[in-house]
Amino acid sequence: MPLQTPPPPSISPSQMNLLRVVAAMAWADGNLAEEEVDVMLDSFSGLFAADAPQKEELRKELRDYVMQNIPLEELIPKLQTIEERELVLRLGYAVINSSARTPDEELVNAEEAEAYQRLVNLLGFAPETVKRVEEEAIADLSQSEGLIERLTRHLGDFIGH
Repeated sequence: MPLQTPPPPSISPSQMNLLRVVAAMAWADGNLAEEEVDVMLDSFSGLFAADAPQKEELRKELRDYVMQNIPLEELIPKLQTIEERELVLRLGYAVINSSARTPDEELVNAEEAEAYQRLVNLLGFAPETVKRVEEEAIADLSQSEGLIERLTRHLGDFIGH
């Protein structure tokens, strides 16, 4: 049975691409827990929707897209501005530095480190830009909010909510 593409969601292509890049980084270790999906969908649908009914509909629309593991190589060329590219770098860094699932697990595993390095290479930033964005992400990580809440806040800041 061929994989069917879900109908397009009611968010902009730019917002969709940002969501997909964040999801791709979350998929870097090959595991995307249902709880992570639920929190991501709640946060992003709340960010992009105007009211509760629209939020619920958008949450349903976005589920299929979050569950797709699309290669970064397909997503990064669709980023249109330097701001989008810096946001993706910051969010990608935050994702891989927040993903240990057990106390015995390393904070950043080999698959996540490899995915992040691919992201950096695809974005093509100068080393000083990468260092600055990583330092901003580290400052964010020191705050007490959770990963998805932090990602949602950055996306909200970026799109003007």
